[in-house]
Formats: sequence, structure tokens, C-alpha cells
Amino acid sequence: MPPHRRAPHATDPRKSLRPDPPSSRDEGAEQDRPRASAVDAAVRAYLRHLKLDENCSPETIRAYGSDLGEFAAFLEREIGGTRGADLRKVDRLAIRAFLAQLHARQAKRSTIARKLAALRSFFRYLKRNRRISTNPALGVATPKQERKLPRQLSVDEVDHLLEMPDDSEALGARDRAILELLYATGVRVSELTALDFEDLDLSEGMMRVRGKGRKERMVPVGSKAVDAVRKYLRRRAELEPRPGKGGDALFLNFRGTRLNVRSVRRLLNHALEAAAIARRVSPHTLRHSFATHLLDAGADLRSIQELLGHASLSTTQKYTHVSTERLLKTYGKAHPRA
Repeated sequence: MPPHRRAPHATDPRKSLRPDPPSSRDEGAEQDRPRASAVDAAVRAYLRHLKLDENCSPETIRAYGSDLGEFAAFLEREIGGTRGADLRKVDRLAIRAFLAQLHARQAKRSTIARKLAALRSFFRYLKRNRRISTNPALGVATPKQERKLPRQLSVDEVDHLLEMPDDSEALGARDRAILELLYATGVRVSELTALDFEDLDLSEGMMRVRGKGRKERMVPVGSKAVDAVRKYLRRRAELEPRPGKGGDALFLNFRGTRLNVRSVRRLLNHALEAAAIARRVSPHTLRHSFATHLLDAGADLRSIQELLGHASLSTTQKYTHVSTERLLKTYGKAHPRA
């Protein structure tokens, strides 16, 4: 519950929905007393639905909770008053006002579009459960997105980066295996940290990945990545895996528990510094590099889509723009009459 929210009365939760008029003596205290809003309760119910019924990932649930919490706070300020906001009174104008506020704060178009998508899904859930009669978010247009080409490293930069970890000791061998797998398979960093022993078949060079929506896919693992993982596994026991604390996890931290996403970003930053690569690079950059290098080498778009776990081919098509732009630059530099 956000800190500015009002919690239910200690003796009767219904008073947060139908409060008695405060006496003049208690009016100041009543205004300061926190109470829960009906909007907050609806958001919590929706997040439980995402977890239990839709099987959404914790990252998705956190993102939706943050976006809807921001919208709930906006409603309380704008139309809430002392009785709290009524979801049945939310219309297109209220949602457009919320988006306009985001725009005034110079939020990115992609951020505004994501929050609008969360609102559409939330109100669809409410309508399906007969809490509201219409979905007010359906009539609000999504902001036109600026086309941003994904950043990627060159093949030489990737080769140099992957050589940076010192694989003569356990943590260095782990870091080398992580970077090799990220580039060899194109997996998301959250997918990599979720890997267990049973997900890899090193003899066949295949790996099972659990992607968005808990969908599973099989991806091939290159020989260099297989060698790096094998070298790490020979030293993994030095990290002292802790039973019940992620002992089945493929990648462990120095405490012997499952490595998290933040730690992967940190080890990548160390490798970037050692490689003297000054550009802004994230684990997702290796995913972009994986896809772009495959496309440059002649792989078809549909195969890249399956490897990346994209639900829509249109998501994968952004990599064609990268390759086309590079082709045009090369033409402009090399052709005598360009």
C-alpha cells in the first residue's frame, strides 16, 4: 500500500467507504487518519488475479502494481475527496488527464504507452467482473512511439568483452559462462538467472528457457558457451550451494544462493570497464547483438523470433532496421558514386 493511502478504520472497515461525518472536535484528527480506498482494494484484487490466474511473472506484477498505484494516487487527488474515488465515475477524460500529467512531467512515450496498457487491462478485468459497465481506457489512443533502434555491440567488441573475466577462479568462471550464454542464446537476463541444472543439456548443446508468461522454449547453445559453462561447473562447488536457498540454480552468488538480475548487471559493468568499452551497455544489449549478428549472417526473421521468444514477428522486425541502416552506411562509405 503506498504511504499516502488511507488504511481502514481499526474497528469497522466499512467506515472507509461510508464514513460518519466527523465532529468539529475530531475533524482535524479524522482528516489525518489513513484510510484504504476502493481503488486500492480493486488494484490488489487485480494483482492477485495476475499472479494466480494469469501466471504472470513477478516483474510484470511489480510493473503493473507501480503503474496502477500511480493512477490510484492521481484519482484520489483529482476526484477522490473524503469518500475516495469511485471507479464507476472514471471516464476517458480522467484517463486522458492522467496521461497529460505524465506528458507534462516529460515521461517517455513508451512509459505513457505502458501505463495506458496497464489501465486497459485493469479496467477490462473490472468490466469482466461487473465492477464497471464500460472500459474507459479503450477510447484513449496510444501515443505514437518514437522509433528507437536497439543498441548492439560489434562482433569484435563482443569477442573482447567475453575475454575479460578471469576464469581461473570460481567467480570469474561463472562470470565468463554468464556472458557467453547471454550472447550465445540471446536470452533475457531474468531468464538466465532463473535457469536450473536440469534446464541445460550440454551434451546436446540445448537449453530450456522459461520466458514471459512462463512459456517455455528450447534454444541451442554454441560450443564456446558450452565449454565456458562446463568450466564453471567444475568450480561451482567452491561457491558452497545452500540447500533450499537456490541450490538447484545454475548460477550462484558468493553466498551460495541464486544469482539475481542486479548482480548480472554489476558483473557486466566490471567486464565493460576492463574492456574499455565506454558506451552504455546492458545485458539486453547482448540480446540485441545476438539477434543483429544472426540477421547479418543470413538467418531468417522467423527463426530469430523463435530463438528470442517474441510472441509477435513485428517485435523482431526492429532488427531489420538496424541491419538496413548499417548496410546504407557501408554503401555510403564504399561506393564511388554514393
